[in-house]
Amino acid sequence: MGTKFKSLKDIHVGLRSGELTAEALVQSCIANYARLEPTLHAYKSWGGEAALKNARAADTLFASGIDLGPLMGIPVSVKDLYGVPGFPTFAGSPEALSKSWEEPGPVMQSALRQLALVMGKSHTVEFAFGGIGINAHWGTPVNPWSVGEPRIPGGSSSGAGVSLAQGSALVAFGTDTAGSVRIPASLTGAVGFKPTWGRWPGAGIVPLSSSLDTPGILARSVDDVAFAFTAIDAMLTGKQAEPLSLPTMSALRIGVPDHFFWDGADPVIIREVEAAIAKLEAAGAKVSRITLPRCDEVYGIFGRGGLAASELCAFLADTMPHKLEQLDPVVRMRVEAAESVSSVEYLRRRTALNTAAREAAALFTEVDVIVTPTVAISPPCISELADGEAYRHANMMTLRNTSIANLMGLCAISMPVGKDGLGMPIGMQLMGGPDQDAKLLAISILLENKLGKPIDVLGTPALTQ
Repeated sequence: MGTKFKSLKDIHVGLRSGELTAEALVQSCIANYARLEPTLHAYKSWGGEAALKNARAADTLFASGIDLGPLMGIPVSVKDLYGVPGFPTFAGSPEALSKSWEEPGPVMQSALRQLALVMGKSHTVEFAFGGIGINAHWGTPVNPWSVGEPRIPGGSSSGAGVSLAQGSALVAFGTDTAGSVRIPASLTGAVGFKPTWGRWPGAGIVPLSSSLDTPGILARSVDDVAFAFTAIDAMLTGKQAEPLSLPTMSALRIGVPDHFFWDGADPVIIREVEAAIAKLEAAGAKVSRITLPRCDEVYGIFGRGGLAASELCAFLADTMPHKLEQLDPVVRMRVEAAESVSSVEYLRRRTALNTAAREAAALFTEVDVIVTPTVAISPPCISELADGEAYRHANMMTLRNTSIANLMGLCAISMPVGKDGLGMPIGMQLMGGPDQDAKLLAISILLENKLGKPIDVLGTPALTQ
């Protein structure tokens, strides 16, 4: 099929010129799934045959000159929190939720109206409550970069990055409450984008935290993420998509926090991210050390359950109380702990996070983007996390850097910048000001053009051996 080095823009053009067909794209995805799914375990539900039927319909429409939108004919995977007609929604739990959770919300409707081709529902941590990617009910997707001992894929959108690396989808829909799009992107060598909270509605998606949940996108490059984001965003707003206006490197102001994000990080991760920043500075970007205030305070709140534990506990108690008894023990422990959080404490947490968000937003008059490592540690082996304390430590260290963007109301993206000492991908996180989503994507494209694309998600050891 020859899509390995084709961008979504090139595929978009090829589908309309007849150089490519949606049917061939889907057939390639099906072949990759058949070859690699037994090893990588990306999907909860597979819909290859239905996608093939819809691909043939898309090709017929292309031949007739009918164009339903930029994502028409593009194979996508969808996190098993989204309602998608014809697919049960499990939300990582041991049994399917009610049929009402199969109804698509605005984000999925915008994709389906464009005739994006849903290959299947990808695995998630149970009710999205975890950053590592483990699911005790259905099994954990395997990071495709770990050939020997299986390593975590990152969560909670645990199957999303794996589906891209597997070659069974070209775009992956996930959600991000504390890093659940950016973490799997970072650990699997993909790109993951979290829009500003509220820009994309969460209706039709099983919630973890109504205060923090954000639908998001993963793809193989920043350019692909921007393409998919613009397609969905234009459909949601009803406005015609406009090309992103790329800044110049000499005008770019990069802020690098002088604390918190680097503490306890793997030395190779620090080295690779700092090398990328140095390369950007050498190319003309203005790099300054900054202090992002209240990181320790808001991360402390997060460590005590934040807002998400209380909001998930309330959601389950109100809508499906029987699920509380079925929860994976590592999820149940945190949900049950939320029952002791008083309403006063919950409101105090909200007030503290709102204060931190205002102070963080003010920084973006001084810098255009804040750059940090996405994940501070190399992904541990799944077998090492059976111990409860080992799980908790790895989970918190995996979520630490990404959670700040959610807690402070920022948009954020992770892009690959190299590999660590174990040969696992390293992600660099870029955070933008609230509602500066298009600006952040434009900056990220500029950086990708300068730094190159050091990791090909289709060239992972698990796929090439």
